Amino acid sequence: MINIRSEREIALIKEAGHINFLAHEYIEQFLKPGITTKEIDEKINDFVTKHGGICSCYQYEGFPGYSCISINDEVVHGIPGKRKIKNGDIVKLDFTVRKNGYESDMTKTYIIGTVPKEIENLVINTKKALYEGLKVIKAGNKIGDIGYAISSYAHKCGLSVVTELVGHGIGSDMHEEPEVPNFGEKNTGKTLKSGMVLAIEPMLNLGSKEVYMLDNNWTIKTDDESYSAHFEHTIVVRENGCEILTGE
Repeated sequence: MINIRSEREIALIKEAGHINFLAHEYIEQFLKPGITTKEIDEKINDFVTKHGGICSCYQYEGFPGYSCISINDEVVHGIPGKRKIKNGDIVKLDFTVRKNGYESDMTKTYIIGTVPKEIENLVINTKKALYEGLKVIKAGNKIGDIGYAISSYAHKCGLSVVTELVGHGIGSDMHEEPEVPNFGEKNTGKTLKSGMVLAIEPMLNLGSKEVYMLDNNWTIKTDDESYSAHFEHTIVVRENGCEILTGE
């Protein structure tokens, strides 16, 4: 079932989303060579907790971290630990914040120090692909319109789209219907309706779209070890567009 959220519920999701946004703003100052992913994870949790939220990734289906921290060729679901970030890494911070029974989901990819131009472009264009997807969201359009906009932009930039992982509905649960692929055809799929809350999250690779899971049963990496970038916002569908709920 696809939920249509009331304005009260949307306001609560937005409250959780604002904490998520602020946590991303806060943590950026610490993303420097030498810090461990565990230290980043703990700082995120401390910030979210102090602002009245809960890092709901923690122990979700057994996930051991407060956030997913994925580096370079890790696409998603990197487990925080002793690994230190270094100059030239790209670091994806993906975490959910729950407050008053409602969820928000947000991801950003951060460049550490200096990287080759093609990796910088990967990060820049993955973020742009997210916003290309957001541009076509409004009541009456289709789920396929979102994926078409994202994949068309990605392919124009010479990037591949991970097809095994998709965006999703979100609200009282972290993952709800519908699935929102980052690929598709115009005017296909379920119709967008005002009040639907979605997590839109393109994951784009420099090389092949193919991925595999590590033995930890969480972390997804690219088959060819090419770098991958990831951006995500939680949004609500409106009559004439969409509203970002993981923002200021």
